[in-house]
Amino acid sequence: HVQLVESGGRSVQAGGSLRLSCAASGYRYASYCMAWFRQAPGKEREGVAYISTDGNPTYEDSVKGRFTISKDIATNTLYLQMNSLAPEDTAMYYCAADFLQDCSRGPLNYWGQGTQVTVS
Repeated sequence: HVQLVESGGRSVQAGGSLRLSCAASGYRYASYCMAWFRQAPGKEREGVAYISTDGNPTYEDSVKGRFTISKDIATNTLYLQMNSLAPEDTAMYYCAADFLQDCSRGPLNYWGQGTQVTVS
């Protein structure tokens, strides 16, 4: 079965950087789009960054120029490099995937358990 396991979240000061990882297993990695979502307390979950099956990234406006999504096909790992972090980036971050070319066209069926990022 499909399994997504995030890691890398922690508390960091404003202006700092973090790299989140998502280890994927149970499916043909190259055939699935992947994405990062986040949900802050009291807010709806929002898509942060998407990467299509052919490797094209797209970003939510507030993270453009600060976040970079990438994937390592050899290790079946998705990454989110986050720079210039701000308090408004504080949220639970989730990895998601599905058998689609582009995850922004969702809905997505496979989700990880989340990793907490706190920026102060």
